[in-house]
Amino acid sequence: MATELVAVPELVRRLLAGRGLTDEAAVQAFLRPDYGRDLHDPWRLTDMRPAVERLVLAAERGERVAVYGDYDIDGITATTVMVESLQAQGLEPLAYIPDRFEEGYGINQQALAYLQGEGVTLVVSVDCGITSVAEAAWAREHGLDLIITDHHAVPAEIPQAVAVINPKRPDDAYPFKDLAGVGVAFKMVQALAQRTGRPAAGQEKWLLDLVAFGTVCDVVQLVGENRALVHYGLKVMAKTRRVGLRALAEVAGFRLGEVRSHHLGFMLGPRLNAAGRLEHAKRSLELVRSADVGRCAEIARELDYLNQQRRDEQQRIVKAALLQAVQYEADPVLVLADEGWSHGIVGIAASKVAETLHKPVLVAQVLGQHTKGSARSVPGFDIVAALRAKPELFERYGGHAFAAGFTLATDRLPELRQHLAEQWAAQAPAVGSGGLVAELELPGVGELTWETLAALEQLEPFGNGNPEPLIVLSGVRVERLARMGSEGKHLRLGLRDGQGERIAAVAFGWGEHAERLGTVPARFVGCLNKNEYQGKTSLQFIIRDILYE
Repeated sequence: MATELVAVPELVRRLLAGRGLTDEAAVQAFLRPDYGRDLHDPWRLTDMRPAVERLVLAAERGERVAVYGDYDIDGITATTVMVESLQAQGLEPLAYIPDRFEEGYGINQQALAYLQGEGVTLVVSVDCGITSVAEAAWAREHGLDLIITDHHAVPAEIPQAVAVINPKRPDDAYPFKDLAGVGVAFKMVQALAQRTGRPAAGQEKWLLDLVAFGTVCDVVQLVGENRALVHYGLKVMAKTRRVGLRALAEVAGFRLGEVRSHHLGFMLGPRLNAAGRLEHAKRSLELVRSADVGRCAEIARELDYLNQQRRDEQQRIVKAALLQAVQYEADPVLVLADEGWSHGIVGIAASKVAETLHKPVLVAQVLGQHTKGSARSVPGFDIVAALRAKPELFERYGGHAFAAGFTLATDRLPELRQHLAEQWAAQAPAVGSGGLVAELELPGVGELTWETLAALEQLEPFGNGNPEPLIVLSGVRVERLARMGSEGKHLRLGLRDGQGERIAAVAFGWGEHAERLGTVPARFVGCLNKNEYQGKTSLQFIIRDILYE
């Protein structure tokens, strides 16, 4: 029986055409992700077969297995996915998340020694390990088997282990290269299920809530296989069995039954990440895995409190970093460092500074003779490739094109600045302006209807590689305006066009423009949104940029 075609509104066709999708088959495939069609064969990943066979042997022998993850959301979700997959094979794995402040990112020798002392004979890494050459050598010398699953950029030398699964390996034939760490873990779930029949066919889909969570929050491309994983994962999350996710949504103030990708990235994600940024991520791991309603409610409240502390600290660091950036305003890539900036927060601070200045930014904490930080880039500049071009600068580094982490000797910071300026010159022809790009211009608000919102929602889930469409509103004037928030940082507006059509709008972070907006004509860049307040539902326009005329 032929699949019924999706009705595609003209507005959606215009948007998709602007993103390079004009072929009808491609349009239909994009608008209707399919689990069977869009997920690729897990056995195409290099080293999947030896990894699966080693895990099957561990289950037959009743070995003690450890899952070694990372302290961010991708690592936490990947750890849980792998643990639950191994439990389905009859194993009772130990979950290990390193301490960000005491151990740092990735596999470390002391942790491997500890796990071996606990009787572990096989360690499976998730979302880390691709740069752990020395640690893999130590494990091999001490009779500890290691399976690495990762998705970060692959260095010139790959660790020697039982298996190294990473779609970015140069010798890997897997057709989709941009899986998150949790996505790679899920591919092993699929392969194990096909090999052993556990879990039963289709039951692995209950893990997709976590796959969606980690994929969205790791800001990988939401196209191809990732789009399908998140599409189905959001459906699973809306009816999730996970008590902890429901508790987290409750403190975040929204109904999980209406979850969208932006809820993951901006409401649930920051809260789940807060423990790993300020203390230890084991609390977040417990929340995701626990079935205890009372305990989950308690942890969710703790994470909500920690997230507020994180926001306060982030604002302090961003303000100081922007001041320091003035000293280096001529630098195409900013390297900002201070001993008072926690390296648990510098990553999100770097994101905010990069968004503000439209430049690649590295923000770091000076820890005596060593400096540890995070990098965030802009479209067109591959930050991890820039770091990789001079590996001798670093004690360790790794990441993606848009985000990376690094540690180096403090006295080499000036050398790092010079190196990145050279890398910018080498990559600059591919770099754009970094500003917001609107895809649709409307001469008034008449087309901002529920039908338009329904049409735009066909493009969900939104994220990196598939951004929420931005609209330019022209021919409108501000009819009413009020400041919002405790410090008046935000605006609530009423917009009216020449035909008398009106729409409510909000502009977060634009409070200082209140007086100017009353006197200077402007166009507004933003997106259409559904607002729910005191039991009432209405349309509103979220202003992201203001273009004065």
